[in-house]
Amino acid sequence: MVFKKLGNDELDAVVNVRLTSKEKERLKLDADIAGLSMSALVRARYFGRPLVAHADLVTIRQLNRLTAMLKTASTESGGAYSAETAAAIAEISEAIKAIATNKKPVASKR
Repeated sequence: MVFKKLGNDELDAVVNVRLTSKEKERLKLDADIAGLSMSALVRARYFGRPLVAHADLVTIRQLNRLTAMLKTASTESGGAYSAETAAAIAEISEAIKAIATNKKPVASKR
């Protein structure tokens, strides 16, 4: 049975792995979070391919939405708190970069 193509190679081989029910549930949850099938998740992890969790993408979208709200509030207030707004936007931008590269965000110096 042939499945998707991965690059130029067809996925034509099957590997059976025995797991406990709890392990399978965790694998399924991790795959759902990453937005992948369980097979794709296992291949990505085993072969060292980068994973961007679906939850990370949702978080990044939310952070971008908050940035837009901050910019709107700053504009509507005539820049009343422009220094604070700029600092908050910079921190959000750093958090987005950290999430995107799977690095720990640097703590604020406030």
